[in-house]
Amino acid sequence: MIDALSEFHFIRAAWLLLLAPIGLLWWLIRPKPSKQANSASGIAPHLAEALQLGADDTRRIYPIDVAMIAAILIALAAAGPTWSRSPNPLVADTAPLVIALKVTDSMEEADLPPSRLERAKFKITDLINARADARTALIAYAGTPHRVAPLTEDANILRPLLEGLTPAVMPKPGDAASDALSVAETILSDSETPGAILFVLDDIDPSQVPGIEAATAPVFVLTMRPNGERVAQLDGLGNTTVVPFSEDDRDIARLQRVIHSAYSAALDDDDRLDWQDRGWILAWPAALLSLLWFRKGWVIRWAFLALLLIPPSGPAFAGGWRDWFLTPDQQGQIAMNQKRYADAADLFKDPYHKGYAHLKAGQYPEAAAIFAELDTPDAAFAEGMARIRNREYRPAISAFETALERQPDWPEAQHNLEVANAILAFVETTREQSDTGEEAGIGADDTVFDNEAGRGEDTTVQAPTDGAQALSADQWISTIDTDMQDFLRNRFLLENQEQQQ
Repeated sequence: MIDALSEFHFIRAAWLLLLAPIGLLWWLIRPKPSKQANSASGIAPHLAEALQLGADDTRRIYPIDVAMIAAILIALAAAGPTWSRSPNPLVADTAPLVIALKVTDSMEEADLPPSRLERAKFKITDLINARADARTALIAYAGTPHRVAPLTEDANILRPLLEGLTPAVMPKPGDAASDALSVAETILSDSETPGAILFVLDDIDPSQVPGIEAATAPVFVLTMRPNGERVAQLDGLGNTTVVPFSEDDRDIARLQRVIHSAYSAALDDDDRLDWQDRGWILAWPAALLSLLWFRKGWVIRWAFLALLLIPPSGPAFAGGWRDWFLTPDQQGQIAMNQKRYADAADLFKDPYHKGYAHLKAGQYPEAAAIFAELDTPDAAFAEGMARIRNREYRPAISAFETALERQPDWPEAQHNLEVANAILAFVETTREQSDTGEEAGIGADDTVFDNEAGRGEDTTVQAPTDGAQALSADQWISTIDTDMQDFLRNRFLLENQEQQQ
């Protein structure tokens, strides 16, 4: 609240000059209370007071009062009050979050059934679901930190990786929270929007606390202790918000609030973003006050004020009552907040927001066509995203190259360009392998070598063994879990060996 007050200002402060003539007009028109002198001689004072017209008029509010209050509200709304910035719709509408999960033997304690680690996984899953469409990365740490997944909007990528995390997959015991923080900050450094870091732990080694205090990004901690038990080592950390575990979803709700607050505060420091116009808030009380004008004698008498104060508008829309109070872009933003992306795309007039709504609605050709008409780096980046999701890999590569031409130092665009090139190479290689296999009439047990173009990899396809039985659902799930744990164990071990070299 204090931060919002410190950022409060008017976008179009010149409109505040209207307050002076409004106040002057109010003073000139409003009836003045007067005391009629009893000049008639020979009439008793108490009789003279009874004979005066309007002597018992105790009215305190006049039509001009309501009209002028409405005019003041309209002038303030036109001035554009604001205290926060609008996020870039082409990059992200929520803060990217890096979750660092402690995976040690202490997290296997059963005081939070079935274990602290399993409950932590449940909480992380709940947070990911609550942050729908938000980018989230995952880090696991014990004696060494390991990047499990990069920033992604796809929760289906994170869930199996999260389930595969156990102390058995960690190559080294210990507590490397400060090293995990460094990995998290590296991930966030590649993000276009400011993000936050969430530690999910049950304890922290005192030697790691100074590293947490030196964090450059907002840090939050979810402590996995029963009954809200505090972690003494975290007391007094000024730059860290500690949220204790709760049996219900209060901890998740609080985490969402503090993460969003940190994101909003970071946006306010970004001079590249536009300030969010909050003038529409004042339009509602002004509209309600205008309803009082329909009292007898008010409408005709003061209607001229509306003609003087309300500027000429553009052509009217046939969209119902909302068009009287909200612009098409404001209606589109409401639809976006309600996740009605297709409706938002129809409502938006601003091309950036319209294209982004098409992108969120899965209408990739429409989004790409809109962004292709714009000449900014963000538009080229968004066009590339739309193209690649529509499996138009060559146009996507061209769009990302255009984005880098317009803004050379852009890690995300460079990363997406590399991904698009890799996907295109894989698709072409797979197509060539398929073509070669069909022409050669390859059998089920044959070994396939590279094609004549010198592309692709050797592939061996084994025929099923006679008498093999299908796995049950439980056996299949168990196999997946085991494979994921083996994958993570081998990957972390290899990373640890590379770091030691």
